[in-house]
Order: sequence, then structure tokens, then C-alpha cells
Amino acid sequence: MGFALTDRFLQAKTLQAPERKASFAHVRHAVNVLQFPRDLGAHIDFQTEWWYATGFTLRGEETDLGFQLTFFRSRVASTQSSTSNLAARHLVFAHAAVSDVRNKVLHSDQRIARWSGLPKGLNSADQAWARLDDTGVALQDWSLERQGDGRLRAQVQAKAFALDVSFAETQALLLQGEGGTSRKGPSPQHFSHYYSLPQLTVQGEIRLQGRSFNAGAGSLAWLDHEWSDALLPPGAVGWDWIGINMLDGSALTAFQLRDKAGRAVWDGGSFRAGSTLYNFTRGEAAFQPTHWWQSPRSQARYPVQWLVRTPADFYTVKAAFEAQELDSRNSTGAIYWEGLCEVFDSQQRLAGRGYLEMTGYASPLRL
Repeated sequence: MGFALTDRFLQAKTLQAPERKASFAHVRHAVNVLQFPRDLGAHIDFQTEWWYATGFTLRGEETDLGFQLTFFRSRVASTQSSTSNLAARHLVFAHAAVSDVRNKVLHSDQRIARWSGLPKGLNSADQAWARLDDTGVALQDWSLERQGDGRLRAQVQAKAFALDVSFAETQALLLQGEGGTSRKGPSPQHFSHYYSLPQLTVQGEIRLQGRSFNAGAGSLAWLDHEWSDALLPPGAVGWDWIGINMLDGSALTAFQLRDKAGRAVWDGGSFRAGSTLYNFTRGEAAFQPTHWWQSPRSQARYPVQWLVRTPADFYTVKAAFEAQELDSRNSTGAIYWEGLCEVFDSQQRLAGRGYLEMTGYASPLRL
């Protein structure tokens, strides 16, 4: 876990795995306790929600491919009072990408469709849907859904690639923040509900430009599910975030929300080792850029290498390769950097692999 562990982390309370009992009551306030499996499903009375799966495959000891699949749901305020089943009460966006590490090429695709908010199959006009009682979201022929055996399955048929992979849980669900309420700004009113599933084992196939790659031993994934009524607090233009599957089985999350000058408006994260979870308080996650890359397409400059200070250790975060910018102007409207990275501890030993996300560099983030 690194030599710089603080007494505060060592004294953190033991995490108890959440009891997974059904409940159909919507979470409305920060003080509410999340209930599972209901809160694995969609929360359609919140403005914004996303399910975010990332992972990697290995060839020997080296990273071969990275993959990312994200579904976004956004309420359409103007149609909420409509009684017509044709009303688009929600827009669903999806982004998918495969990072070819050996050739240093990112392949990406995107989708957008409307959803009435009704269950799957009840509205013939729907091209997207989401479950309310468990993990399940789809947009046309892209989907992320829990199977009968408990695994999560992701299926994507894109222009240059295809995904058909399943994820199996190896650890308890990780509640970010205080019981799944993650503070996202100086005011207590700025929060999201947020949980993660790290250290997911991966099976299945990735097809890339006519070639097939199997996700074999050592392939790992990470799932985030987050929902809120506000994307960013006042003054913030974007964020920097890492979700890392550590080689020793621990899980590292760290983020900062930035203003236009690059200063942190807010920061946070967590570190879990075994059954011990420590959630960072304000100021305990600090991001210092050490190397930049400029996109030839958007001209945005991204820090593709960081020194990230946390209560667990000082980590060097390095992009697997620089050109992992996604242009989603045909769906969410944003240009952002989303890519596979490697993490090194304060002894400069490889400590983990995961994903780095950076938004608000091309322009202030808006959906």
C-alpha cells in the first residue's frame, strides 16, 4: 500500500458490505441511505446519471487493450408534465472506446436516443431504456445489464470495434463518500450519490478491425454508477478523476473539480485495502501535472502525466499513450480525455492500472 500511509487511514473503520435488499423508494436527500439492489438501477427523478465501465486486457505482463463504455441519462425538463408516451422524458447517450496500446490508437463511437421512462418494451417509440430495480441500461444495440448468473455483460457493436465482455464481482460494493453520498463542492448542497465496483474480473472478446482479442487471466474492470441534480458546482469548468485497480487488490479513487485557472474547487476520493475503507476529506487529494499533450484535433492541452498525492501514497499517473481524446459533440456535446493509464507508487514501482478522465480542457463541460 506504500510507505506513506497515514495514521488516519490505518485507523479507518472496517467497511461492512451493504445489505442487498430490495427497495423501490427513490433517494432524494444526502442523508438517505442507499439500498440495494434497487439503487443499482436508474433514478429517473434526478437530472443526471451515468454508468461507467472501464477495463483492460493483458498480453503477458503488458497492457494490450483498454476499453470504456459509458451510458448517460439526462432528464428533459420540458416534457416531464406530458401525458403522452411519445414524450422524450429522458435522453440517453452512450460512449464506447477501445485503446490499442501497442499501436497507440484510440477507436471510439457514440450513440444518442430518447427514452420515455417506461420499462423496456412498453413503448415502441423508445430506442433506449433503463431498469429501475437493478443494473440494466441499453441504447439501440449497445447494452450493460446484469445476467441471471449475477455477472454484468457489456455488448457494443461499433464502427471499428465490438465488445462482448462480462464482469464478475470479487469484492464488496464500494460506497464513495459518506455511505454513498459524495460531496462535490464547497456547499453541502453539492453532492452526488456514487458507488463503485472495483477489481471486476473480465471474460469475453473484443473485436478490433477484424481481429479478435480474448480478455484472459489478469484482465480487470471497474464500474462506477453516479447520479445527481447538478453536474458541477459554481465556478468549476471540469474535473480530473482516476479509478485504479491496484495490483495488490486494493482500489484507489481520486478526483478534483477545477476552475478555469486550473485551481481545485473541490477534491475527494477513497482508498480501500481489504475490508478497510478510507474516504478522503477536502485537501487530501492533490493533483500536480508533470507532462502535457496538445490534441492536434481540438488544440486542447491535457496533463497526461500527474503526481497525485493521497493519504495512501504519492502516485505517478501516466497515460498508456497520449492520444486518447474523445470528441462527443454528436451526443453529449463535450470533448474530453478518457484513457487507460498506469500508476506508480512513491518507490516508482508499478502499483496499478485503470482509467484517467479529464474534462473541461477544450471548453467548460456542458451536457
